[in-house]
Amino acid sequence: MYKRPRRNRKSAVIRGMVEETRLSPKDFIFPLFVIDGINQKEEVASMPGIYRHSTDLLLKEVEECMHLGIKAFDIFPAYPESKKDKMATESHNPDTFYLQAIHKVKTTFPEACIMTDVAMDPYSSDGHDGIVKDGKILNDETLEVLGKMAVAQAQAGADIIGPSDMMDGRVGYLREALDKAGHTEVSIMSYTAKYASAFYNPFRDALDSAPKAGDKKTYQMDPANLHEALIEAELDEAEGADFLMIKPALAYLDVIRLLKENSNLPIAAYNVSGEYSMIKAAHEKGWLDGERAMLESLLSIKRAGANIILSYFAKEYAKLYK
Repeated sequence: MYKRPRRNRKSAVIRGMVEETRLSPKDFIFPLFVIDGINQKEEVASMPGIYRHSTDLLLKEVEECMHLGIKAFDIFPAYPESKKDKMATESHNPDTFYLQAIHKVKTTFPEACIMTDVAMDPYSSDGHDGIVKDGKILNDETLEVLGKMAVAQAQAGADIIGPSDMMDGRVGYLREALDKAGHTEVSIMSYTAKYASAFYNPFRDALDSAPKAGDKKTYQMDPANLHEALIEAELDEAEGADFLMIKPALAYLDVIRLLKENSNLPIAAYNVSGEYSMIKAAHEKGWLDGERAMLESLLSIKRAGANIILSYFAKEYAKLYK
């Protein structure tokens, strides 16, 4: 035999030289959960190793991650029911703890990249990403709320806003609102292909943001559809998105590849809470080697074409990378 592919696998050094896909902490955005109060740290029951922090402890978490090489963070707020209403008015209250936390993190760590979440569900008494009327999600009326939210987050110090709501036309609406308010340098990472997935439940536990009635299938994408993602991507690009995101990641590697091959924008993928928790639970049961499964999963996302990975494994990976 003249052709022996195993010759390129015979040692760790040679395997490293021919390695096609490589990860580094620079590839990651680390999602973080913030709560109101002081000296508060609560583990998310369905996400082992992931916590909700008050702002003072969040700063310590960010500092630790920065030393590990993680420089980008996506901050999500968890609000009590007492702060929620049908119009998500707390989302753009300048005195709300979430906006204050964004400002504090950004001013303490100006070199960090801070991403925020634009959607109504953390603040909505209905638990939906849009305004609910007679059981229906109102698209155009929701955009006004999202615009106020995005501008408030930009004013607080956000570098990237992440509209995760899946309302039609929201990227263009938010781009115009941000520009009118003087935030032309604030980027938009659009949740371009966000599927109506079963893998979000631990995240909803973390934010206590599950819908009170119905589901999100009229605005999140059907898991059966692939090429519909191209429609969403074309619209988001035309409306001014700076990044395109696919969510979830592992069950949608084909969508990541499709958008990578059909767009010149950077592609992000969200390795979501359920994907994280499955590996953690299987590791705790002794069914999987959690570290190897984590690395294999993250490599598959990068190999599929993601330039950026949002993952709850980011800190754990960075510790191994060191």
